[in-house]
Amino acid sequence: MQVPDKKMTKPADTFVDCEICGTQEWSLVYRGPVRDGTYGNQHDGVEVAICGECGVERLEEPSCKDDAFYESGNYREHIDQGLEAQSYYQAHDHLQIHALNTIYPHSLRDLTIADIGCGAGSFLDHVRGLAKTAIAIEPAAHFREHLSSKGYEAYPYSSVAIRDHRESVDFATSFQVIEHVLNPREFLADIRSLLKPNGTLLISTPNREDILMELLPEEFRRFFYRVVHRWYFDQRSLARCAREAGFIIEKTHYVHRYPMANALHWLRDKRPMGNTAIPSIADTVDSFWKSYLEEHGRADTLFMRLRSTSTLTQTGDRK
Repeated sequence: MQVPDKKMTKPADTFVDCEICGTQEWSLVYRGPVRDGTYGNQHDGVEVAICGECGVERLEEPSCKDDAFYESGNYREHIDQGLEAQSYYQAHDHLQIHALNTIYPHSLRDLTIADIGCGAGSFLDHVRGLAKTAIAIEPAAHFREHLSSKGYEAYPYSSVAIRDHRESVDFATSFQVIEHVLNPREFLADIRSLLKPNGTLLISTPNREDILMELLPEEFRRFFYRVVHRWYFDQRSLARCAREAGFIIEKTHYVHRYPMANALHWLRDKRPMGNTAIPSIADTVDSFWKSYLEEHGRADTLFMRLRSTSTLTQTGDRK
């Protein structure tokens, strides 16, 4: 967890009661530029604070995006991904291997599944042949129309899907969504209402303990914090949020999606290079790099497998 800068511990008055734990014990961890869309575009003078009770970090609300931003095409245009389904598939199809590896050895055969924040449906397309029923939940209207045309039951939000599917879903997924929402505890509680008792939710979010947050605390934070992400989780804060919503934490899993070359480019050039390779780095080195970061919780993505309960009993993490 990052230590707040002693010179700037008091955030602005926009930080009210924490939506996860209800306390108001915010300490400022960052003030400065954050990413605003694609790399190189910045929004200046933004504050990020950490909750002293549950440990989540939060972007100041005046700099955040509202639901209408995601319901329209503005979000996809903002991150330069386009509004067409094919553009979405090009950006996301190759990422589904990480979700599928994390689900293994859990079988989805003959289950009712739901993907919350599914975009144009990359993950659902990969598993629909196994599942008995596949429910698509996506706020963007243009993607929902596409999903319906492919035969999915499509809804804008879990709170709407509950009307037809309360306690009917065996296995739900939500990848890289919770960091965007207004209230992450309510977001998870709505998904829980969809799940059968002892149903499973697999969720992922950017890992606040990414190794680059330590290696380049100033330069990388300007990239990691962004106007489209209201929330920044580590394992402890995500587990607390899940428990508050009535889940038991079954497993925490980390995935690192980038080669060692990306970290070296950051250290040398102070900028992202994604999966751009350095030819002299062998695949075995990359494999060790990724495995080491995943084992020690310093990878770029945090996955958590949750189990719904019939009561709000709080249970310890069983990693």
